Amino acid sequence: MKIKVTLGEIAYARSGDKGSSSNVGIIFINSQIFDWAVKNLTCDVVGNYFSKIALGGVERYLMENLNAINFILKDSLDGGGSESLLNDAQGKTHAQGLLKMKVTIPKEIISNEV
Repeated sequence: MKIKVTLGEIAYARSGDKGSSSNVGIIFINSQIFDWAVKNLTCDVVGNYFSKIALGGVERYLMENLNAINFILKDSLDGGGSESLLNDAQGKTHAQGLLKMKVTIPKEIISNEV
């Protein structure tokens, strides 16, 4: 059986700026959820979710030893902190935005966690 949850129910996240791009590191609460995320939380999925801000696409880096994935949202900061007039020119809220994303996940891999 599958259930719908937000990423915030199964992970923690932090974000920041890298020039004109932002990064979102997401750490999953167990290795089973991480394994699910590796297969299901792809660059395309995150890119579609952030399609209005990640204008240059998304890159993904796996950190297996931390049960974490780091996403780079390319060209999401309109030049970066000192150049942009965006409200969040350093991408600090991008992690909170990703944690609100709803996903469908097998209940058995989170039943003891959520």
